[in-house]
Amino acid sequence: MPGWMDLAYTTAGGVVGAAVTNYLSRNQERRQLRAAVMQQLLRVEAVRDSMCDIVPSRRESPSRHLIGARLLVTTPFGVTAVLEDGRDAEHAQREAISDLVVAALSAGIPRRVVDFAGGSEVRALQCEVIRVIDLRLGGVLGESLEALMTRCEQYRQATAQHLLRALWHPWRTRLRMRVRVRMLRQDVAALHRGQDAAMSVLAQPEHIDALTERLGGPLSHQDPQRVNNPGPAA
Repeated sequence: MPGWMDLAYTTAGGVVGAAVTNYLSRNQERRQLRAAVMQQLLRVEAVRDSMCDIVPSRRESPSRHLIGARLLVTTPFGVTAVLEDGRDAEHAQREAISDLVVAALSAGIPRRVVDFAGGSEVRALQCEVIRVIDLRLGGVLGESLEALMTRCEQYRQATAQHLLRALWHPWRTRLRMRVRVRMLRQDVAALHRGQDAAMSVLAQPEHIDALTERLGGPLSHQDPQRVNNPGPAA
């Protein structure tokens, strides 16, 4: 009998030990995945924060520089947004967002949540470009620029918080997903309209001419109605 008891205790102890080890291992893996998402999110934000100026573009074909169905905001003006280290801001952002998507999906975050977070950073960089172009033109947008930048930052923070909720509270986020997505779509639609209005003003021929003169490089004239993005994607 003692032999069987010892065997039972040994077996039970082994099972419990294996369960605890497995739990700790999975918990460690979750922490690592969450840390990777946080790191990539900070990297994406750092790209936007490092965008400092625009220069005449040397791109050969605008059709090669699409994000989904949307032309980059710099293309209609014939400029390139650059970071403090001289890199192309939009190219650096695409790379950073791509790495964020990989990290977030690996952590189990729904693709819809990731798309909103990445899309909001694209919108934020677009607004930064609008701000710099307006600065180059002497502030033709007036108070509407401040309203646009405020709305953009609010939307960016909302999508980032949505991603973090999905990262730390996945089941709670899934229960509220439909409501939050509906609210984010309303927010991005309003932001899109604000960007459209600003782009229409900046793309007027006299402003394009002034921007060309200030940058000292060739910028192409564009039909203001073709400058706007076709739809309020995330």
